[in-house]
Parts: sequence; structure tokens; C-alpha cells
Amino acid sequence: MAIFQFEESTKIGTVFSVDTSTLIVKVEELEKLRKLQVNHLIAIKSSKAGQHLIGIINRITRKVSDDENAVSDDLGLTNFLLTENILKVNLIGTLIDKHGQKENVFKRTLDTVPEIEANCFPIDGENITKFMRTISSKENYDIPLSLGKYSIDENADAYLDGDKLFQRHAVIVGSTGSGKSWCVAKLVEQIAKLPMANSILFDIHGEYSGEDFKSDGIQHLRVANPSDLGKTGNLQNSVLMLPYWLLTYEEMLAMLLDRSDSNAPNQAMLFSKIVFEEKLAYLDSIGDTEFKDSITIDSPIPYKIENVLTKLKALDEERVPGARAGSDKAGPFNGKLTRFVQRLEAKSQDKRLGFLFQISNDELDIEWMNSLCNSLMQGSKHNDQKSGVKIIDFSEVPSDVLPLVIGLVARIVFTVQQWTVNDKRHPICLLCDEAHLYIPERTSQDSASELGLKNFERIAKEGRKYGVSLTVISQRPAEVNRTVLSQCNNFISLRLSNAEDQSVIKRLLPDNLSGLTDVLPILDIGEALVVGDSSLLPTRILIDEPTIKPQSATIDFWKEWSNEEAEQDIPSAVIGLRKQSK
Repeated sequence: MAIFQFEESTKIGTVFSVDTSTLIVKVEELEKLRKLQVNHLIAIKSSKAGQHLIGIINRITRKVSDDENAVSDDLGLTNFLLTENILKVNLIGTLIDKHGQKENVFKRTLDTVPEIEANCFPIDGENITKFMRTISSKENYDIPLSLGKYSIDENADAYLDGDKLFQRHAVIVGSTGSGKSWCVAKLVEQIAKLPMANSILFDIHGEYSGEDFKSDGIQHLRVANPSDLGKTGNLQNSVLMLPYWLLTYEEMLAMLLDRSDSNAPNQAMLFSKIVFEEKLAYLDSIGDTEFKDSITIDSPIPYKIENVLTKLKALDEERVPGARAGSDKAGPFNGKLTRFVQRLEAKSQDKRLGFLFQISNDELDIEWMNSLCNSLMQGSKHNDQKSGVKIIDFSEVPSDVLPLVIGLVARIVFTVQQWTVNDKRHPICLLCDEAHLYIPERTSQDSASELGLKNFERIAKEGRKYGVSLTVISQRPAEVNRTVLSQCNNFISLRLSNAEDQSVIKRLLPDNLSGLTDVLPILDIGEALVVGDSSLLPTRILIDEPTIKPQSATIDFWKEWSNEEAEQDIPSAVIGLRKQSK
């Protein structure tokens, strides 16, 4: 049975003009005009029987009375229209009463355009509830994806298409205090319920790693801090070491090489040669017969950085026989590697970078990488912790290497997926919290952050083919890389107060929906505008409160300052600062 049974008396007006997907609707009665609001839905009778075109009100204009001056602002309308009560409407799809065996099917296509003088009706009251339930079809999922309720009808659950949300990358943005962390928490909560979920959340500030953010299906990992160095079994204890031998040749040089140094070419050449020799020597030491003939400088094969350092020092100090008997002279690389050796030595001894350089025998085992990838990439059913959502706490990673380190993890996930045979490839999503810190719009050339950024750009462009999805989460979309954002087809935007951030979202939306962004600065806390392939209808959603809580609550300054019983523990914080661990 058709959900819309409009009576003639409920008609609000008729179509006056049509311009592709934009309509001008003439409203005869002022009283009916007053009841309408921007972003509300209307139904337009189609020229095809059993169909209604659905549109969103973009602008409402009341006619200029005889004793008023004409509006001077350019409304994009003719002067004639200023003498009429009119609506500007953006068409968003078609509701079909019967489509094959299905009834009341909403399609985001326009098979027809409305005829001039076609009747228009408001979608309100019972009709809005029926319509929202229709578009919120749960499809065939046992566990559908729902973030909350529709703002215009709180009786209808707002379901999203989970396949399309992750297949085509997503963006979650919102200013500080808008409810962005709650939205992410609600999404993670939904993912964790699935029996073979597979997702990694990059937790930059530790807000998703607290005691309140624990549930079945969620595993917490953290990057090793100075207190974990020298220990064995770190990975089994959910502590991640990310050894230097996982880095590519370019990534290592980005950390160590000063390209302004006149000896930089020699330093890069010798480093490459010695590292490759050390990888071959390692394979010889374990009696390998599988990899030796096919590895490259970038192959993730363990080697000892101490041996590389020793050989570079020897070349830097080398003396060779001179022209006269019994004399010697500086070798070909004598003194040319000094600065490079110093930088390598300093990095390898820096406890802040201990998770990279100060590794144990565990991480020097060639089988260790298998364990690492299993921890990061196995779905719930196969994971030792039976957890499909892996939250990695990067809060103690130095900011200068953060882009490189996160880019390293993303690259490992992508390349492993790339080399997995098609029928064994299980999709995985990377949830990139505070993305503007490591997927920036602007970065310095040849820096470590540039290489980290390239990994994410590649995933954004090619990830879909290999089952790797990105969900970009940021409070400053204007500072997030445009290449990555351009590949995202789903947008969940909470309140954005900054005009520059608003314009970024506006540019990413189709032209006929760009007007929706006008509501971004006035959204309520926990209210989001959802646009994209995952939602049949561009709409506002009230995010449900998650059962697991991130540590992102806004501090009540005045309340705390007024509390005589408030406590502080600065000595413990100082101890943590000195130890570089919480």
C-alpha cells in the first residue's frame, strides 16, 4: 500500500519552474507558507503514475507587499518572483509505490522531472514517520548500522548502509564539543558487535583507551614507551614495537639524512648498500632458502642496526695505504659519513624512539611480523582476543615522528591486503582520529610526514580494490589533505563553526545539496548532517548516546574553580613526564 495518500486540501502549491534538479514552487496561501521550514521535505506529483518526486526546501521567499520596497539582495530569482510566495526546492529522489515485488521504494535517481503546475505536498505528521521508516530499511543485515534517530522524526531510527559507508570512504567532522567523539564511539560500538569485524582506530590522544571504553569485540593496543624497552613478550601483552626494519629505505632516510649536506648522496648510497648486505646476512644466519634471491632494500627483513652503525663508522674512519711505502691516507669516505653516523647513533639511543630502534630478540625474529599482522588485521572470530576493533594508543609517540609511524602502520595494512589472494582478503577499515595531524593539507617536501601522507593518499585512491577503507575524523577539515577528502563519498558532519571548515564540506557535496551546509553552524550537540552513498536521504541525525564513553568530556572550568574539594596530583604528572609514560 502506498504510504502517501495526499488530499487536495493539503496541497501547499504548484511547480512554477524547473531547472534540472531545482524547482520553484508557487505557494498561494501565506498561512501554508508560514508552516514550512528550510530543509523540510515535500512531495511533488510525478508525471508517472504511482510515483512522487521528493525534494528538500532550500529557500523560502515571501512576496513583497505593496507598501514594502523590493528586496535589494540578489536571491537568484527574477523580480517577478518577488511578487509571489515561493519555495526553492532541491530534488533528491523518487518514491515509487510499487517496484517489482517491493512496495514503497525510494531511489536516489530522477526518472522524470515534474510538470509545470504539478501539485506539491508537505511531508509531515504521519507521512514523515512512514517515509523515514521506508528509507531506513534494514536491508538484509542481522545487525544493521544505526547511529541514532532522525531530527525531523525522532520515532524513526536512522539506519545507514554499512557496505556503502566503508566501501567508499567516510568523513566525520565537527568542532570541539560538538559530539564528534560520541559519534565515533557509537560507530565503534556498532562495528564491535559484528562476528567478523575488522577495524583499527588510531587513537592520538588516548581518549578511546580509558577504562570506560571497553567492551566485547574491542582490543586495546599501545605503542611501547620507555618502560617497555628491553622486555620480551610485548606483543602478547598488547604493547606494539614497530622496529626500524619495517621502514622502507625512503622512510629511514627521511629520519636520518640531511639532504642539504654535500655528502648526502654518498651517505644514502652506503647506507642502502650496507642495509641490504645485513638483510642478506640475516637470511644466511637463519638458513633461509626462500627469500634471499628475491628481496629488495624495502623488503621487511630483520637486521641489526648496530652492525650497520659499526660498518659506517669504519668507513668514516678508514685509512688506506698512501703512495709512499709505510704511509697512509684518508679512505674514499673518510669524514664524509660523520654527521650521518651521529644522527643514526642519536636516534638509536633516543628512548623516545625506543619502540623503533631498541628492540628485543622477539622483534628480530622473521616470524614476528606474522604475529604483528595477525594482531592488527585478523577479524573478531580469528583474533586471539576475539576482538575485531583494535584501538592503538599513539598518545605517547613523539609528535615529530607521529605521521611517519601512523603511516607505517597504514602501509603495512594496505600492502598485506594487496598481497593477499582475492578469495582470502577480509576487508578492514582504518578510523583516523585527529586526521589533520598526520594527513595534513600542507607538509614539507621529503620529510617523514610527506611519506606518511603518501601512504594515506594511496589508500584513499586504491584501497577500495583491496578491501581497505578510510574513515577520516577531524575537527579541522580545512587542514586535512584535499586529495584524501576528495575520495570520500560519505560525510557525517557535526557542528562546524569555522567558515573555512564549512566551505570545505560544501565543496565536496553535489551542487544541488550544497545549501544543506548552511545548517552546520547551528547544529545541536550530538546532531549530525549525514550526506552520501550510505544514506538514501541527506538528513540530520540525533546521535544516540554510546554505552562506551570516550575520555573527551568538556571540563567545567567555572564549576571546578568553585569546588573547594577539587583535587590535584601534579607530582604524579611530573613523574610521568620524566618517565615518558603514564
